[in-house]
Amino acid sequence: MDKTQVIASVAGDLNATEQSVDAAIAHATTLVQSMIGARTALGISPVVGAESQAKAMEAIASLSAARQAVVACHEELAKDHRRLGYGIFAGGLPKTGGDRPETIGEHRLRAV
Repeated sequence: MDKTQVIASVAGDLNATEQSVDAAIAHATTLVQSMIGARTALGISPVVGAESQAKAMEAIASLSAARQAVVACHEELAKDHRRLGYGIFAGGLPKTGGDRPETIGEHRLRAV
């Protein structure tokens, strides 16, 4: 493997990790929503599922901490990447003055 392939491999693993943690957070929040909906649909008192729901929310908090750690890892890898002189990964976007590549187009999030 040459240097570019090694860097691409790490970048791919980082991206996959970020997506996996985000997906886990989304699934866990869906679980909580499902638990609340099921309790309401069955006419069960909120007291009945309080402990299990609290545990699910605890898991979401832990996943959030994991996400923060992965983001911090990403930032450190970016610093290492620049420090080692590899420049912009994949060389695709021109620089505009700072360390950040120029943004092309407009990016917006939208609910589906």
